[in-house]
Amino acid sequence: MDRRLFIRLAGGGAIAAATASTLGACSSALPPEAIAAWQGPGEQADVRRWLVGHALLAPHSHNLQSWLVDLGVPGEIRLFIDRSRLLPQTDPYARQMMMSQGTFIELLDLAARQKGLRAQIELFPQGPFDPTTVDARPTARIRLAPDASVQPDPLFAQIFRRRTNREAYGAREPAAAALQGITASVRPHPVRVGFVGAAQTEALAQHRRIAQAAWRIELVTPRTVMESLQVLRVGPKEIARHRDGLSLSDPLVRALDAVGLFDRGVAPGPDDFATTSQIQDFNRKIDSTPAFFWLVTEGNDRFTQVNAGRAYVRAQLAATAVGLSMQPLSQALQEYPEQTVPYTDIHQLLGAPAPRFTVQMWARLGYAPAIQPAPRRGLEAHILKL
Repeated sequence: MDRRLFIRLAGGGAIAAATASTLGACSSALPPEAIAAWQGPGEQADVRRWLVGHALLAPHSHNLQSWLVDLGVPGEIRLFIDRSRLLPQTDPYARQMMMSQGTFIELLDLAARQKGLRAQIELFPQGPFDPTTVDARPTARIRLAPDASVQPDPLFAQIFRRRTNREAYGAREPAAAALQGITASVRPHPVRVGFVGAAQTEALAQHRRIAQAAWRIELVTPRTVMESLQVLRVGPKEIARHRDGLSLSDPLVRALDAVGLFDRGVAPGPDDFATTSQIQDFNRKIDSTPAFFWLVTEGNDRFTQVNAGRAYVRAQLAATAVGLSMQPLSQALQEYPEQTVPYTDIHQLLGAPAPRFTVQMWARLGYAPAIQPAPRRGLEAHILKL
């Protein structure tokens, strides 16, 4: 999601002074140590570390990277969810977190295939979490075994190129062959995917309306917007220290932050410039988005959520392979009370009435300018020390 520029201003003169004295020394580039993981894990004495070094490049809600692995049993990886890295306000039942566990598992499986290993994946080996909470039990146990019949998956080649692109997309529509490739990529998992583009004028307008309404709700609901502010990293020092969350390295924002004009401790009001400018920017990007992608499942248990995450990252890798960008539009899919109307609307629009069906992913789709990868905490941050 594009959660940027929550600025509480104390006066135009102060902005001008901050800009004149500070902007010249600022760069919007991310610090090298924050994106070092995108260079790959290098050769590892333990192949499991090499696999995890690829899996940690998976997409994750708010870029929280809530993956912990136990390598204590030879030939095995146990995956846990880091319960200190949840989103209780915007993801109260941890559905998105389960999808993010699935994205990690899928990339790990792709990496294993690249090494001629069969990853025998057992989800929830000690039983699944209940529908509303997560606990200390493992999400998955993955046993690795050499297998000459295992074939590399061409999607592996896109792992280091994949990005979640929040910039404005161009007007050019995705080609039919590209959409067919994305659809084919998810066949290993029991999901239904679909697309809407300019040819479906009325449906496209409805997609845009729902996305914009849901975004506004999240911005004007104090507890949900504060959840984003709490993981917002401003400037190279913060970004390098945390290497997670939502990064902002815009020179103006950094200048405002340096002189105390960027307030992350208070939710901006619905009529504040911080809120209205965000709504206008998002609406502009949605209005120019040429297509939308969605992924629907029948049912919504924990197994289904994890497998939906596996399917989504495959779709995003397939999109990357043909030069397309994706940005999840998670607001309308979130299960907190204020989003009830957009949640209902998007499910009805996609012919997926809840509770029988669940829209697990909904995303912008199009061609966009190249961007930097998101920060990553690195291999050691994800390995449990026993």
